[in-house]
Amino acid sequence: MPPSNSTHTVRISSSRAVSPVIANILMVAIVVILAATISVLALGFTDEANQPGPIVGQSSSELVTQEGNDGGKVNITHIAGDTLSAANLEIAVNAQDACGKSGRLVNLPASGGDPVPTSEYVRGDDIFDNSYNSVSGPIGEAGGQWQAGETATFRLASSECELNSGESITVRVVHTPTNSVVIKQTLTAT
Repeated sequence: MPPSNSTHTVRISSSRAVSPVIANILMVAIVVILAATISVLALGFTDEANQPGPIVGQSSSELVTQEGNDGGKVNITHIAGDTLSAANLEIAVNAQDACGKSGRLVNLPASGGDPVPTSEYVRGDDIFDNSYNSVSGPIGEAGGQWQAGETATFRLASSECELNSGESITVRVVHTPTNSVVIKQTLTAT
């Protein structure tokens, strides 16, 4: 058959040109959704991390020199500021200058009929007295809430860290959820 002079338009249908366009649109949508999800998570975590700790406007402290079976007592009075939950606190004692040791009271409040800082409550050097009534106040009471006007007391063991008149220790009360130091006192034995 001889070629015809009429022009025929032939449409060739192909789905190949559509696939890359749809793939690109889907890829952009997935990237946008992932970016939005990650930014919400990241911003949510930073909001929690930037929460300030409680504020203790004033505090006072006293360190009683060890004499025989008495003394080595640390009294920390919360004078003004936010109420502190003992469950959210650690007390760090740096006695490096006095006896070369440092220890922390953790998992507060120390509980029981006679709250003593046993190994369950101590990290680092065990410089704390484990005798009767060696922990008192809100850090030794179940559900302890340390309010302004209240005093927390603990004792240092003379057998583990002998403190003589004129020697100093540094006590830090740390709010563990925010890792902020709410009370810091350098105490000199009198």
